[in-house]
Formats: sequence, C-alpha cells, structure tokens
Amino acid sequence: MQFIDGGVTAPEGFTASGMLCGIKAGRTKNDTALIFSQKPCSAAGVFTQNRVKAESVKLTKKNLANGKAQAVIANSGNANACTGAQGAENAYRMAKAAADALGISPDDVVVCSTGVIGQQLPVEVIEKNIGSLKSKLSKEGHAEARTAIMTTDTHYKECAVETVIGGKTVRIGAMCKGSGMIHINLGTMLSFMTTDCAISSAMLEKALRKSIAGTYNCVSVDGDTSTNDTLTILANSMAGNEEITSEGKDFDAFYEALNAINTQMAKKIAGDGEGASRLIECNVRGACDTETARRLAKAVISSSLVKAAFFGKDANWGRILCAMGYSGENFTPETTSVAFESAEGAQRTGFTDFVGEQTGKKTSITVFENGVPLNFDEDLAKKILSEDEVVINVSLKDGDACGTAWGCDLTYDYVKINGDYRT
Repeated sequence: MQFIDGGVTAPEGFTASGMLCGIKAGRTKNDTALIFSQKPCSAAGVFTQNRVKAESVKLTKKNLANGKAQAVIANSGNANACTGAQGAENAYRMAKAAADALGISPDDVVVCSTGVIGQQLPVEVIEKNIGSLKSKLSKEGHAEARTAIMTTDTHYKECAVETVIGGKTVRIGAMCKGSGMIHINLGTMLSFMTTDCAISSAMLEKALRKSIAGTYNCVSVDGDTSTNDTLTILANSMAGNEEITSEGKDFDAFYEALNAINTQMAKKIAGDGEGASRLIECNVRGACDTETARRLAKAVISSSLVKAAFFGKDANWGRILCAMGYSGENFTPETTSVAFESAEGAQRTGFTDFVGEQTGKKTSITVFENGVPLNFDEDLAKKILSEDEVVINVSLKDGDACGTAWGCDLTYDYVKINGDYRT
C-alpha cells in the first residue's frame, strides 16, 4: 500500500470539478463541488449525531438508504440547516440540478452543505451554474473540488492510497473540510471518499463504521458537534477485483487501506483546527479495553485547559490527569505515567500537504511516572512542545488496549475567528 496523488479522482472512473457560483457575498474562492462516477456505485455514509440536522443530511440519508449513489454535489458558504420546508426543497433542487445535468436520478445524488446556519440557500445560483460544473468534470478537477468545500480551513485536505486486492490495483481517494465546530461522533464534518474497489454496500458500510471509530471519531477541535457532519463513500467496481461480499483476506486489505487514509484525514482536520498553531496527538496504552483508551485520549485532547497549555508550550501534565479523571473512564492514577514527544522540524498535518509519519529526530521527556511527579528539564520540555506536532504518551497498567485521539491547541485566533463568523 502506498499514498498517491489525485484525491477523489485517483480511483478509476471518477471525475470532479469545482467553481465559484456566488453562494455567499464576498467569497472569492470556489464554493460548489461536483463528483461523478461513470458507473453506478455501491455507497455508504455516516452522519452527525446532533439532533439538529441540516436539510442536506436528511436528504442524503434518505438517498443512501438503498446503498446506491453515483454523484456528489456540495456547497460551502451556507449550511442549509434550521431552514424548514424551504431548506428541504432547496436541498432537493441541488440534487435534481446535478441529476438532470448528469443524466441520472436525483435519488442517486449525495447532497452536502456547509457554512452559516439559519439562512436560506440561494440554490438558484447553483442551478444556473450546474452546466459549467458538469463541463468542467475531469481527472484534474479534484484540485478545484477540494477548495470548493472549504470554510475557515486554511488548507485543502485530500489524500489517496493505492493497494492490491485479489491481484488487482485498487485505489481509494478522499477530500474533506473541517476546521471548527468539530467534536465528531459518527460523523466527520464533510468528507467524501471514492474507490474503484468492487465491494458490496453492506461490506462498504461495515468497513467504514469500523474505521471511523478509531479515526474521525477520535478528533476534537472545540467540543461542538456540527449539524452537517457527513462522510460518504462511493465504490464503482472498476478496479476489476472479485466483489467483496464477506469478511476475509480481501476485506482486510481494503480495510487496511481505508483506515490508513482515514487516519491521515482525521489528523489533517485536527491539525487545521480554527486558529491552531500545532497538532496534538494523545496515545493511551495499557488500558483495560480499546474504547476506554480512546475515550481517555479524547478527553485529554478535548480539554480547553490542556489545549491552552499547549498553546503556551507549558508542560502542565496535571491538566492531563485532571481530564482523564473527569472522563468517567476506568483507570488507575497511581500506576499512570505521562510523557511528551515531538519530532524535530515536524510539518503540521492539515496545515501543509504533508502525509505520513514525521521523519525528524524524535525527543521525549517523561514528566509523571507511576503516579509520581518527576523533576524534569523544563527547557527541554518547552523545546519539545514548541514543534508543530506534539505527542502525549499516556502509559497505564490496567490492561493491553491502546487508543489515539487528535486535537489542536487553543489560541487567541480561535476566538477572533468565531467572534464574527456570521458576518
């Protein structure tokens, strides 16, 4: 398996496009994206657990109920959430516009929106430009599509992997957006995945749900779960492998590739959190079970006090223990250890094009060991915490399970961005 270029158009048979339709006044970059498969696809999706759901979420859940789709249309600048019957009609009009242009059924279109909540979507500007979006569809169009879904993101987020399944080359591509209002629970802001693998919709959903439990669902930027969180994946079978209809060697190979790309995308979202200056990764090892390890890690990276300490490059390990303590999870503080680690010259995932593992020299410092504070080198700790990616390693002695979560620091810029977001 290897990472490749191309994003959502890396798999065989997929094209994409993006353009500025004029959804929100003053926006100068693309605001509408279109993804199309030349063949009908098996499809699966996961969605926000927020009780307040955008109209696009409601429509897409309905459209994916049969496990089939062929296109995606997505806009930024307007969330189409809390917009009532008119919002529902606008979401359907988006689907119909795309379907009419592409010659498919509106039921086979995934519709997504992101942006300001509570304002009606000017869907007529999308309808007016859908012909241009269709004409721009190409293998190179992923570059235009990936920017069209961005809101407060500082950098586009895309990734693709290539692997071999059943003797055939299989590719999976992805693009997503997400910077603020991020505390994921079975959803992922907006994320679109494509693959040319032949796999049934049931197995596609099984792999997706298994993967997001330890990737996207382990991300938090600010503790707010969005009304629009959506992750969809379309599989068009054009790789030519024997269809995956049950668990086994081929399913495992597909899951490995899917999980690799989801891990990178989760880190990209966390690393480009609103106002962030560094990515924070928390690894918990030695927990009684995997879910406990993940929830402990997520409690740490979700703590505003922990996030503020990392912004200040302050090795305040007490806040980490505090967050673990109020998480409600079972662990033994008296046998817990905490260390900080970073790689020299690390590139912040999500803020740059970087994909993979950091290659710089790694330095680590233990600050709390077996329930006892240590006298540690404050200058060395500050140096470690000054890198763009910092790792918190928590060691427990309660079992053999491990889990990881990703977040970012809390900066002055987060408040500035969200103080006037609506305007």
